[in-house]
Amino acid sequence: MTSDMTARMLRLLSLLQTRREWSGSDLAGRLGVTVRTVRRDMDRLRELGYPVESVRGHAGGYRLAPGTDLPPLLLDDDEAVAIAVALRTAAGGLTGIEETALRALAKLEQVLPRRLRGQVTALQTSLAGIAWENRGPRADPGLLATLAVACRDHEIIAFDYTARHGTTTPRRAEPCHLVASGDLWYLLAHDIDKDDWRLFRLDRITRPVPTGHRVPPRPVPGDDPAAFVAERLSAAPTRHRAVATVRASADHVRARTRGLGTRIRPLTDTTCLVDVSDDTLPRIARTLAGLDTDYTLDADPDVLRHLRGTAERALRALAGPQPSD
Repeated sequence: MTSDMTARMLRLLSLLQTRREWSGSDLAGRLGVTVRTVRRDMDRLRELGYPVESVRGHAGGYRLAPGTDLPPLLLDDDEAVAIAVALRTAAGGLTGIEETALRALAKLEQVLPRRLRGQVTALQTSLAGIAWENRGPRADPGLLATLAVACRDHEIIAFDYTARHGTTTPRRAEPCHLVASGDLWYLLAHDIDKDDWRLFRLDRITRPVPTGHRVPPRPVPGDDPAAFVAERLSAAPTRHRAVATVRASADHVRARTRGLGTRIRPLTDTTCLVDVSDDTLPRIARTLAGLDTDYTLDADPDVLRHLRGTAERALRALAGPQPSD
């Protein structure tokens, strides 16, 4: 017989979530209590906000109905693993819901039993999918989960960071926010050793280790993490310089590009300046191709050479096969 009322209530709730409808006698048999005890427990669940409905009939019964608020759910091991994998996948690259999935994943990772973490990781790494297009920011789901929990708990985290020139150094930082821009994730954090705000690309972070040391929340300058990150990215040095004067409004360009943020500056109602400078030449070419309007370009010689080569290959392809001698 289930003597501990809390354990019995959790078991009862778990049973209600596994079947559309239960009779009072079936529940009493599963729990080893009387039908009267089941009835009292149902009243307790209703007081806690669970929408338990009584079902009319010969034996009577109970079921969980849709409610106005979402009450806590009980998951078995298989369900918890499936949801964790789905959230890691969504947080790692489903456009539009990355941040929402990340918040949910942080909550689940906080309470996920250690015995299930290995299953989640093994399943995540063994799954594969076909990506026909770039569908938004991508990042390692395990790293995202670790950093999301650290941001939420204001816990100092230690990690190794590889700079753009290839040098790897140990860092300690107070994590604040995770921000997606273009096809990259960034950690906005206060670097303890440098005593300043820093942006860390997640694809350059390795060996993250929570320290267990929690600190008071530190306000972001301007109180807008996304705007702060956009401003820092706009000012960040790049390997290749390219600035386009575009014959279209700034709003028109923003609707057709991603991740440029404050790099788009209006000149008039029908023209704007777009800084497409980047570390990779192909990305500059892709951004310019997506402008879908006329522009003039002020760029480094290596950018111009790359663009001419790309245009010449495209023209040869359009001309079709050349006759052989």
